[in-house]
Amino acid sequence: MRHKVKSAMIFAAGRGTRMAPLTDRMPKALVEVAGRPLIDHALDLTDEAGIGNVAVNTHHFPDALETHLAGREVTVIREQTLLETGGGLRNALPVLGDDPVITLNSDAVWTRPNPLRKLLDAWDPARMDALLALIRPSGAIGHKGAGDFELDDEGRVHRARGMIYSGAQIIRTERLRSIPESVFSLNALWDILLRKQSMFGLVYSGRWCDVGRPECIPLAEAMLNTEELYT
Repeated sequence: MRHKVKSAMIFAAGRGTRMAPLTDRMPKALVEVAGRPLIDHALDLTDEAGIGNVAVNTHHFPDALETHLAGREVTVIREQTLLETGGGLRNALPVLGDDPVITLNSDAVWTRPNPLRKLLDAWDPARMDALLALIRPSGAIGHKGAGDFELDDEGRVHRARGMIYSGAQIIRTERLRSIPESVFSLNALWDILLRKQSMFGLVYSGRWCDVGRPECIPLAEAMLNTEELYT
């Protein structure tokens, strides 16, 4: 049964230093893959999943991203200080509300199925405080570094060099207010939920490309050219 999650946060505020020199003149979210900016690929996912309330944060070349999104049904939140993922999500709560939200990194592209739909189908609010979309190393393109999590027999996650966090999740936000720092990663919230044993994982069945560096763009385009999208 799909439980309704009404809001999503798309992270697009980072400086994108790994994507230089492209990000010397634009935000990473406007870097194009297959002729379309990364932010548009991300918004395709939220639109197709039926998420009506979407916030996008911006900091690096904010005017460019705000201009691109003008006329779209999204709320753009300009961060005067870069708040990182946890601080950025907490800063967006007046727009997102207090219910569980989807968060999505803007620097990846996906094939079928839509990962947000899969998360919505698997979300169980009676036992979950977070549900992360995870990628097996064999399904990850363009990603460097070790994995992030493994699953136990009940689907709970623990930190290990196994599967890769994809940048998509559903998460409850109440405990963000207990974190004293103003600038912090979502890892701070995850640590709380890991201790509570209420953080779960979903293994994504499609293919995914981390578009974090210029050399990943042709990899992402080749992936998109070989598979039908979001069915």
